[in-house]
Amino acid sequence: MLNNEQIFDFRRNRNMTITAAMVKELRELTGAGVMACKKALVETDGNQEAAIEVLRKKGEATAVKKSGRIAAEGIVYTTVKDGKAAIVEVNSQTDFVAKNEKFQTLVANVANQIVDSSATDMDTFMAEPWELDTTKTVKDELVSQIAVIGENMNIRRFERIESDGVIASYIHAGGKSGLLVEAAAPENDTVTAAIKTIAMQIAAMNPQYVSRNDISAEELAKMREITIDSALNEPDSLPKPIQKDIFAEALSQNVFNDEDKAIYEEKQNDKYLFNFLSKESKASLSSIAMAKKAEIMENKIFNGLVEGRVSKQLKEVCLLDQTYVMAADGKQTVAKYLDEVSKEVGATVAIKKFVRFETGEGIEKKEENFAEEVAAQMK
Repeated sequence: MLNNEQIFDFRRNRNMTITAAMVKELRELTGAGVMACKKALVETDGNQEAAIEVLRKKGEATAVKKSGRIAAEGIVYTTVKDGKAAIVEVNSQTDFVAKNEKFQTLVANVANQIVDSSATDMDTFMAEPWELDTTKTVKDELVSQIAVIGENMNIRRFERIESDGVIASYIHAGGKSGLLVEAAAPENDTVTAAIKTIAMQIAAMNPQYVSRNDISAEELAKMREITIDSALNEPDSLPKPIQKDIFAEALSQNVFNDEDKAIYEEKQNDKYLFNFLSKESKASLSSIAMAKKAEIMENKIFNGLVEGRVSKQLKEVCLLDQTYVMAADGKQTVAKYLDEVSKEVGATVAIKKFVRFETGEGIEKKEENFAEEVAAQMK
């Protein structure tokens, strides 16, 4: 026998005609499932707008359940138009969803809105009206798509560039990383092609700065300090006169065991001496070197070693100092390559800025046990 609620549902459904066309249209508008669309239409007496609102509310509830899952996959996307450019990273839980057409369309739409947005932070952007449906905010659209696609997603970060020069973009490995490059230069095919290759250089070599001028005195001092400590903790790489002083101090402090003392006496002039010493003795030599840091730093040979290592690091982290990946001689720097391009076009071509995003960079991924998750939901 039917209860009152069932009788009400029966009468309501009997007096209402929900056509396949109505369900299809609602599904196209929302991306929700067939049965979800039909139930929403029945619940709202066929009112499409009300049905969309019902699905949004249900979608939001679904999204809340998924929001605890870590979204560390996803894609990076770029948009360039009319002297403006945007780069955005949108994360999903799985690589499978990152390849989903609906997800990729969402990311493209987000990037297209960012390029024209005045928002400078994520909270402001998320509160903006969604350009494709101004009755919603960007956050509303994200929540809705979480419900449709079925995974937690996150608009993680974005950056915009406006320039009266040249902007080039590059997407690597289907969105695993992406970047924008801004150059002060005349816009023509030669310059555009050159900046595109620089973008590929940045994608491959991952510099941190355009040039040494972009590194603050504080950062440079920190780099030098780390290099000094690293050198002192590797006494086998120190100049011979410094090694001699450290060994003399070690012997006077009697830090070597009998075996290492014998090895030192036998092989003190052998360039592979350190290979024969115990870990304990090597650690003691490092400690002595650190204790004599102030004294060692006055040594010109040691300072030359440090400056050489710092210079090598700067060549790795500064774009203009890097070896150009397409250099015919394998030696030409990016700076020299840009000089060549400048001569060819008769105007200065200078890199002003670049922005590089890598998907999931810095996100601590959590190992999910989906069997346990399903079991927990069934309790």
